[in-house]
Amino acid sequence: MNIEHVTEADEELVAVVARLLAQLTEARTPPNLDQLRDTAANQTLLLARDDNGTVLGMLTFVLYRVSSGLKGRIEDVVVDESARGRGVGEALTREGMRRANEAGVLMLELTSMPYRQAANRLYKRLGFVRKPTNVYVWWPR
Repeated sequence: MNIEHVTEADEELVAVVARLLAQLTEARTPPNLDQLRDTAANQTLLLARDDNGTVLGMLTFVLYRVSSGLKGRIEDVVVDESARGRGVGEALTREGMRRANEAGVLMLELTSMPYRQAANRLYKRLGFVRKPTNVYVWWPR
């Protein structure tokens, strides 16, 4: 398995991301080519590929600076249904952790829905701890 940092997007990547995101949630509209180009240019989009080049999963690593310092987030971790249980999510997450450590972040955050039991077990095993905080979200109309 290879972890690839995507720096340029094309229509093939748009299709791959749409396929993977549909396995994460039906509530999201997948990005179009311009949006994916923006993500590839301004964030760290990682793909896990098998030896044949087939995309097995993805992760987006985000660095951002706030007044309290440099932080990181892991977003949109998705492993294709056909590749689950084979260490793809772990490899992607470890690469995100490595990049966060290399950047010198104060903390690396991620969220995961409670029903995603395998993902939650993985994050705990990798050393992530649950924060005693409320997470609030607001969706503009």
